[in-house]
Amino acid sequence: MARETPDILKKILDYKIEYIEHTKRKISPEELKHRSDDCPPQRGFTNSLIETISNDKPAVIAEIKKASPSKGIICKNFNPDVIAKSYSEAGACCLSVLTDVEFFKGSDDYLKRAHNACKLPILRKDFMIDAYQIYETKVIGADCILIIISALSDMQAQEMVGIASEIGLDILVEVHDREELERGMMLRTPLIGINNRNLHTFETNLDTTLNLLTDVFHDRTVITESGVHTREHVKLMRKNNVNAFLVGEAFMKAKNPGEELKTLFFKK
Repeated sequence: MARETPDILKKILDYKIEYIEHTKRKISPEELKHRSDDCPPQRGFTNSLIETISNDKPAVIAEIKKASPSKGIICKNFNPDVIAKSYSEAGACCLSVLTDVEFFKGSDDYLKRAHNACKLPILRKDFMIDAYQIYETKVIGADCILIIISALSDMQAQEMVGIASEIGLDILVEVHDREELERGMMLRTPLIGINNRNLHTFETNLDTTLNLLTDVFHDRTVITESGVHTREHVKLMRKNNVNAFLVGEAFMKAKNPGEELKTLFFKK
């Protein structure tokens, strides 16, 4: 784990260790691996992003999120099936679904329901610290895992990327600053998510993405995460050749998340 881990992240990771051990007692790692062998092919998360960008469109990863540690309940009328369908119809190219139970009020079931409601590839948004979770991700119907650099050592990250690649899952590597970006680049995965949220203060600043762009290898696709709330934010990013966005809160606070997606990214 990186030094000076934010208190909230440390709290989440400590809880996650206990949660995973409890889950392993219900379904053994061996049984989970066996189940992952029988899963249908993945939908192609990375390919969907890259294809959308190549068509000169914003590649929107639309997030299904009920709550967060900093904001509490974000969406009271929460129906992942309806939200997933609305995102798909509004032009999202991928989904992100929170599955962390304790801090984000998420659920594996929410991801399964989103998967069944539309054809979009899905990122499982959770705190991955154990190989067990990678097989679990495939079994519940996701297409991509999240590797949060601040939550893992370099060796752990390498191991998890290797396993995910071996079983056909895509990988989104998330970083918050230049040091994490340097570590994330060593993984040689095509997607780099730059999270604009400061985990110590919870404040968001789009300059985080803009300031790190010059250090991103040219063969990587940058996804800006957190803090995109207006059409001006979208224009600013696209002007700087950032064409992939992971957006949750701006959509989830709206009465109709799909309509908000259209307004933010596609209405002229």
